Amino acid sequence: MTTPFPFTAVVGQDDLRLALLLNAVSPAVGGVLVRGEKGTAKSTAVRALSALLPEVAVVPGCRFSCDPAAPDPSCPDGPHEPGPGARRAARMVELPVGASEDRLVGALDIERALAEGVKAFEPGLLADAHRGILYVDEVNLLHDHLVDLLLDAAAMGASYVEREGVSVRHAARFLLVGTMNPEEGELRPQLLDRFGLTVEVAASREPEQRVEVVRRRLAYDDDPAAFAAGWAGEEAAVRQRVVAARELLPRVRLGDGALRQIAATCAAFEVDGMRADIVMARTATALAAWAGRTDVLAEDVRQAALLALPHRRRRNPFDAPGLDEDKLDETLEQSSGSEGDDGNDGDGGDGDGDPDPDGPGGGGGRPAPDGGPQDDGGSAARPEAGEGGQPQASGSREQAPARAAEPFRTKALSVPGIGEGAAGRRSRARTEHGRTTGARRPRGALTRLHLAATVQAAAPHQRARGRSGPGLVIRRDDLRQATREGREGNLVLFVVDASGSMAARQRMGAVKGAVLSLLLDAYQRRDKVGLVTFRGSHAEVALPPTSSVDAAAARLESLPTGGRTPLAAGLLKAHEVLRVERLRDPARRALVVVVTDGRATGDGAARSASGRDGGRATGGTEPVALARRAARLFAAEGTASVVVDCESGPVRLGLAGQLAGELGGPAVTLDGLRADSIAGLVRDVQGTSRRAA
Repeated sequence: MTTPFPFTAVVGQDDLRLALLLNAVSPAVGGVLVRGEKGTAKSTAVRALSALLPEVAVVPGCRFSCDPAAPDPSCPDGPHEPGPGARRAARMVELPVGASEDRLVGALDIERALAEGVKAFEPGLLADAHRGILYVDEVNLLHDHLVDLLLDAAAMGASYVEREGVSVRHAARFLLVGTMNPEEGELRPQLLDRFGLTVEVAASREPEQRVEVVRRRLAYDDDPAAFAAGWAGEEAAVRQRVVAARELLPRVRLGDGALRQIAATCAAFEVDGMRADIVMARTATALAAWAGRTDVLAEDVRQAALLALPHRRRRNPFDAPGLDEDKLDETLEQSSGSEGDDGNDGDGGDGDGDPDPDGPGGGGGRPAPDGGPQDDGGSAARPEAGEGGQPQASGSREQAPARAAEPFRTKALSVPGIGEGAAGRRSRARTEHGRTTGARRPRGALTRLHLAATVQAAAPHQRARGRSGPGLVIRRDDLRQATREGREGNLVLFVVDASGSMAARQRMGAVKGAVLSLLLDAYQRRDKVGLVTFRGSHAEVALPPTSSVDAAAARLESLPTGGRTPLAAGLLKAHEVLRVERLRDPARRALVVVVTDGRATGDGAARSASGRDGGRATGGTEPVALARRAARLFAAEGTASVVVDCESGPVRLGLAGQLAGELGGPAVTLDGLRADSIAGLVRDVQGTSRRAA
């Protein structure tokens, strides 16, 4: 068995260690979400926590870890006879991102249930994690159907497995701990709110601390057992302190003054619901117990707010989690008033230190803003025609990035046909979840029984099988798997025109607002996104396909404009991105969203293809022809696409509509993209794609 890295040997990361220890003291706090860049000891610290948890008493032989003092009356292994229990270490159970539903909740042997009427149940990870820790590394990449099961178990404290009228229930109360890298995408709001506390971690910028990290890691890798033995004393001291804090916890007094501060803080920061108030109260109580006190002080309330509120402040996926500490201090001071009681000193929550200077802790702090890298611009070009065909002086040079307009709810876009990609919410797909559309013979283990089809397959053979009683005689060959149709997530690749013809600031702000709205829609539908931009003399991949919609929004915000319009280069670059992505993830279908006014001028792609300089004016024949040839590559491969027509002004050339025709997809104006638009131009791309085919 691998020797884990000692918890007390983790260098720095005071907030992370404190949040984990508070949950060890009071599991009712609700778990921890650890957000941060890769290589910051997130997983190491979480895996090391289990060694510090007190042992648990269990019923001997019970697969569901029932407490002998209060066994679960509906335990599948019960009923349990009263008697002394056995003690074992608390479990740390890891849920792999790619786990199946049966692995999480357990599997029911449906064949034996039908033929013998026996509930043969194999427990899953939720049963293993009962009264322990359920750890999900890269929790933001967890499939939606597993997230739904986790939410149900966390809300009810129990897991239910129901198949064709046969059901099994068992207790499933666990400490949920997740780690994630925000660059790879965000969590669903429902699951985000289920984590009691959140911590932002980052690598230290202090050379001495970084040296100590490397020194300890190398020592551990050389001899894990010896390294762990060297920290055994510190581990035992923290373990003993956790036990003492647990024993003290019921005696901690949460006075009215502290409660008023908690309520005022949650109200001031406009968090949704009442879960934040409850989590803050439990966290402040655990902080007092960890510090060896029986009264909750203002400093406990302040620290609890820094741990429990940042992830509940997000109003949309592009908001960075964080808390204004000046506002927090002001709120605590105002709410302390003159009505403080014995449980609160009314000092306004000025305690910015650790409740226990000798233990892990410290101020939570605000995360640094997550700004995308700045584009250093491109080469200058000759002026292009602006709105209404008038010369636009600013089109010849790069302009400062325009601010995006307010996002709005967009019409639903989807890919035609039925796919088999990753679970999501955009396009039709054959999935393990959704509505039943038919039946087939199972390939491997049966997971979703189609009862009617199974009975129909078995019925003609009952006499030959010697049936004499009321029940059917079922054989393995009779079983039928239900085929289901649900939704999949797609790759939404944005191809954005950032040339001079789009550079009018008010216009580019509207364009960015539209793309931001589509990005928000992609976040809600669990898509991957990519961003290709073209301007000046070339196109570039501003963001390779990723699950991080936040990263795409940051790149979009800093997108500069100006120069010529190399439309063909943009399309060819997008085509190359899709080619590579198909090799990496062949099951994920793509939707290409081209955001342009349809104009095209000379560019590197045109010169390379023709051997001479491309067109010399907006809408020149050769650049437009090259762009249309590039567009036909998408149509030939059946790639779903839509063109967002950004042309405005009294004179309209209709070039975006012509481009959409070559792509084999629809065109929609910026106004028509809105879900509340009267013109129903884009419900999905299916109809137009079929007509083009």
